[in-house]
Amino acid sequence: MPATVLASFPSPEQSVWYLGPIPIRAYALCIIAGIVVAIWLGERRWVARGGRRGTVSDVAVWAVIFGLVGGRVYHVITDNELYFREGRDPWRAFAVWEGGLGIWGAIALGGVGAWIGCRRRGIKLPPYADAAAPGIAVAQGIGRLGNWFNQELFGRPTDLPWAVEIDPDQPNTVAGATTYHPTFLYEMLWCLALAAVLVWADRRFRLGHGRVFALYVMGYTAGRVWIEMLR
Repeated sequence: MPATVLASFPSPEQSVWYLGPIPIRAYALCIIAGIVVAIWLGERRWVARGGRRGTVSDVAVWAVIFGLVGGRVYHVITDNELYFREGRDPWRAFAVWEGGLGIWGAIALGGVGAWIGCRRRGIKLPPYADAAAPGIAVAQGIGRLGNWFNQELFGRPTDLPWAVEIDPDQPNTVAGATTYHPTFLYEMLWCLALAAVLVWADRRFRLGHGRVFALYVMGYTAGRVWIEMLR
């Protein structure tokens, strides 16, 4: 006899709203909100270290542009069946507003963009990366809310009380299942906790020379390995 779901939470019924002919997508709003928070937090940390105000936002322009391109390219490569198999529309590979950003590509190419921005401002990359690391983790957490609106990046079917309800017609669903592990929520909570740990560790041990960013990479990777096991 199948287990009874004691509780669950639904996915949003709508992920896009229209301002006249202009679509306002929840996924894009979450990404923008994450970027704004990351820049604000990074700026505070940079100034507290004696840096010039405005530096973080200037470098972030390069990092964000490169990061978005890198994240999309990584997603399209690793999930190419969504765009290039028979019956698929290859042009949708450019529809970033529909969701689909690979974090590893975003970090890799975003780092290149940050390096370019730092060189243009005449500053070293490691101190900038240390200042920005907690904000990056927070931005990732906020961005995962967009996955909830898009009903994507959920895990295996489950009857746990905190399961998320996914429409049966969504990709990667399992026949007969309606509730799944909310792995996007797990990752969001992990990222927010990681940001707090980074701030604490930096204050407690006076980390520097890129070690805060290295701790961010290690912490995020550890959480991601566990989360991927639920998908």
